[in-house]
Amino acid sequence: MDFEKLGAFYLGKEYDVAAGQLLDRLLMYDARDLTTHAVCVGMTGSGKTGLCIDLLEEAAIDHVPAIIIDPKGDITNLLLAFPELRPEDFRPWINVDDARRKGLSEDEFAAQQAELWRKGLGQWGQDGDRIRLLRESADFVIYTPGSDAGIPVSILQSFAAPPLSWDTEAELLRERIQGTVSALLGLIGVDADPVRSREHILLSNLFEHFWRQGEDLDLPKLILSIQNPPIRQLGVFDVDTFYPEKERFELAMSLNNIIAAPGFQSWLQGQPLDVAGFLSTPAGKPRHSIFYIAHLSDPERMFFVTMLLNQVITWMRTQPGTTSLRALLYMDEIFGFFPPVANPPSKQPMLTLLKQARAFGVGVVLTTQNPVDLDYKGLTNAGTWFIGRLQTERDKMRVLDGLESASSEAGQALNREELSRIISDLDKRVFLLHNVHEEAPVTFQTRWAMSYLRGPLTRTQVRGLMG
Repeated sequence: MDFEKLGAFYLGKEYDVAAGQLLDRLLMYDARDLTTHAVCVGMTGSGKTGLCIDLLEEAAIDHVPAIIIDPKGDITNLLLAFPELRPEDFRPWINVDDARRKGLSEDEFAAQQAELWRKGLGQWGQDGDRIRLLRESADFVIYTPGSDAGIPVSILQSFAAPPLSWDTEAELLRERIQGTVSALLGLIGVDADPVRSREHILLSNLFEHFWRQGEDLDLPKLILSIQNPPIRQLGVFDVDTFYPEKERFELAMSLNNIIAAPGFQSWLQGQPLDVAGFLSTPAGKPRHSIFYIAHLSDPERMFFVTMLLNQVITWMRTQPGTTSLRALLYMDEIFGFFPPVANPPSKQPMLTLLKQARAFGVGVVLTTQNPVDLDYKGLTNAGTWFIGRLQTERDKMRVLDGLESASSEAGQALNREELSRIISDLDKRVFLLHNVHEEAPVTFQTRWAMSYLRGPLTRTQVRGLMG
């Protein structure tokens, strides 16, 4: 099988759904198509994680770097790629409960898994040499914000003045301030409306005041500025009328409690939020940076994801335009981060990326097993849809609605009835690929992943992997 072609991702083989038969035609996906972004939906057990790990493996072999947001811990499996395929390589990572259920010792189960992987890879024309190629092509790192299990990340830089001009990028900078302030207030339990909330208006004005002067902010400086604002007027009122000093002090105290909490120190230590460093080693080797956030609370996740997306946008806007695929931004489960009606802090930067990233060669790949809770209007910019088995008829209808919008945006007709029938008949590991750059949709079975798909890693396992 000849699938090592630059710019072509080997994702599997075409599959005849009606006959339930694997065909002898390779599914080679054009990497450039990812610059118009991709969506992957499928229920638990559909093979969605396997497909997405295949996609990331192919990107790595092609020297395409990636920033990977991993809310559940599944994508950490990318680091479990063993060229020798020895039982002792698998042994530390097996799921002990699976071994017990099969009545096997841990050593026996590890040997069984190693053999399963060797055989599975062989059936798809792959071997240890290809795994070695994967390991050599990119640097794989797990970052753990708010923890030192992996490589810790410091969020200090996310309040620094972005290197963008207020003359030409004012709208983008204000969007960034709005998202940053909303996410920050979320950490202290304030669900603030950017237009009506005094907290939001004051903090946004403080950010704009300092950033316009090219001054970096950090939390201590922000807290002191709440108590003694460098601006005297908000709208037509002076600051003390708009937001009396006593009440400002309460806001300052709430933010100070974040800094004072012992656990917060881990948010201030480690690698700065430097996108260039997440995409490449100092020696210039492409990097796949996995941000493991399974251990964080919902407000902490929202805060971190918003900060990271904002940093990606700022980095992107300083890059020259390109038509080739420069980098990937992959998010493994966007449930709650990109809803249809609500407006969480992560949503605006995600929309900005979906609209603007193409011009800079950044491909956005979003996945979910909750297709009902998605802003399909925002996804009309996605040119590639991978659709796996779905749980309910309602899920299928929502996905078809989204697909219809994306197709009409691309000026293409859609045979809804036929696609509905195909989706209903999908087997495990079989996906419908709808790509606006191709003439017709195609169904395919995913190839065997080179990485050992053992499921989410715990923080202890991440520590062992990165230690």
